Amino acid sequence: MTETTTPAAADAQRCGCPDFSTSRRRFLAGVAAGTGTLAAGTLFGDAFRQVSYAAVPDGNVVVVLSMRGGSDGLSIVVPKADHAFLTQKRPDLVVPLDRLVGGNGSWGLHPALAPLVPMWNAGSFGAVHGIGLPQPNRSHFEAMELVEEANPGSNARVGWINRMTGLDSAALPEEQIQLGSSMLPTALAGPAAALGARTVDDFQLPTIGTWLESKSQVTKAQKKIWGGKGTSMNRGFQTALESVNRLAPAVDLANNDAGYPDGPLKSVLSNTARLIKAKVGAKMVSIDYGDWDMHTGLGAAQPGSWMHDHLDHFARAVTAFFDDLGADASRVTLVTISEFGRRVAQNGSGSEAGVDHGYGNAMLLLGAGVNGGDVRGGPWTPLADSSLNQGDVPLVNDYRHVLWEVIKTREGLTENQRTTVFPGLSQKAVGVMA
Repeated sequence: MTETTTPAAADAQRCGCPDFSTSRRRFLAGVAAGTGTLAAGTLFGDAFRQVSYAAVPDGNVVVVLSMRGGSDGLSIVVPKADHAFLTQKRPDLVVPLDRLVGGNGSWGLHPALAPLVPMWNAGSFGAVHGIGLPQPNRSHFEAMELVEEANPGSNARVGWINRMTGLDSAALPEEQIQLGSSMLPTALAGPAAALGARTVDDFQLPTIGTWLESKSQVTKAQKKIWGGKGTSMNRGFQTALESVNRLAPAVDLANNDAGYPDGPLKSVLSNTARLIKAKVGAKMVSIDYGDWDMHTGLGAAQPGSWMHDHLDHFARAVTAFFDDLGADASRVTLVTISEFGRRVAQNGSGSEAGVDHGYGNAMLLLGAGVNGGDVRGGPWTPLADSSLNQGDVPLVNDYRHVLWEVIKTREGLTENQRTTVFPGLSQKAVGVMA
């Protein structure tokens, strides 16, 4: 038998991170198998990860794009006043001042983000810097869980998006969706129902239609299999079937990926646009864009380097996404998040240079309601040996304040719901939403 290397193992070999060798997917699958909480997904398709007993079809949608692996915020959004210090600390990696695009007198963007400069200039693309957890955590696995649970000190494995959805006891499963994978991220884990699928086409029960041609036949089959009793499995089937019916307009809508660049975001963003345009009640959509763990080979700010090409794909895909949305772009806000940033000083030299796990990072926000054209959430802490947190970008903003501001303004939450979604979070205005 030929032995193959899993993506998680490949990541571990590439970056040398031992905690990446424990697959997040494999861990969650093991938990699911042990608890039986994903039984409905096993029987009725991987889209139905959780089931339970009134979404607004044309309401606002927040897309949370996770840059898994720890993106380097200092490469993405560069503080111009700190350029001399960055040149000293990362001579092979710092983006030259004359290569920066967009931004303003204080900040500049990596040149690979050039496709997004029109949004920056229009005020619908902005950033927040010095973002992170209340306390540094430089372990991929632990930091991912902590960021997505967003409940420091708690042992309850419930994600912040799930808590938000759970504010409405009548919330439907399709209000919080993971696209690109059927495995729910921690942010969507919890008692509120959620859906996860690779593409919108997975939100259907293809095997049912081949032998059950009517609702009466489905009911008859249910009674035969489960005796017509109100068992959890019977209710699960019915909930899944109801979600399928409500999601049918999205499945029927043709996917439009013609304008998207080839790469990992092509399918997931085109399917996200398809879901949103179908107006089936999605409120929160979670997607992943990994491979940011650039310990070595991050590269200079030019085509062919790892960071440049990764950002270039992101920028062109997101541009295509908002173009694809058309009039529905007025309902959509996209926010990026990563488990941690990278160190200020480079690791290695020359073409092998990279940056190890760090602390403070940058979040990008694009689309409707964004107070863009600047980096918000100051005051920024000037970078100096004396101001760094063990060699890392110091914390200026708790990432939860940014997320709260986004969902409060876009999903109509009230201030008294803040500590339900983000337990223990104090009040702070970041100013990133208009």
